[in-house]
Amino acid sequence: MWTYAAIGAFGALGCWARYAQSNLVQASFGRDFPYATLSINVFGSFLMGFLFIETLERVTISPALRAGILTGFLGGYTTFSTFEMETLLLAEAGESGKAILYVLLSVVLGFIAAFGGAYIARIL
Repeated sequence: MWTYAAIGAFGALGCWARYAQSNLVQASFGRDFPYATLSINVFGSFLMGFLFIETLERVTISPALRAGILTGFLGGYTTFSTFEMETLLLAEAGESGKAILYVLLSVVLGFIAAFGGAYIARIL
C-alpha cells in the first residue's frame, strides 16, 4: 500500500515539475519546435540513469520510496506520449524533417543522458 501512495504522491510532483519546465522552456525558446518536451525527456533520461544506479548500488532507500521516485516522479515528469503526439503533429504539418530530427535527437540525447547519469552515479 505504501508503494502505491508513494507512486501517486511523487507522480503528482513529477507532473507539476513537467508543467513548470514546459512553461519556462516555451517562454524562453518558443513553440516552433518541441524544445520543452525534448528537454524534459533528455533530463528525465539523465535522472533515470543516475537515480536508478544511485538507489541500486550506493544509497539504501525503501522499495516504496524508490518506486515513488523512479516510477511516480519520473513517470509523471517524462513525456513519451507527448513526444509521440508532437512527432505526429510535425509530420502531419508537412514538417517531416523536423519530425525526424526530433525523434533522432530525443533517442540519441536521451540515451547519452541515461548513460551519463548512470556513469556519474557510479563514479561518485
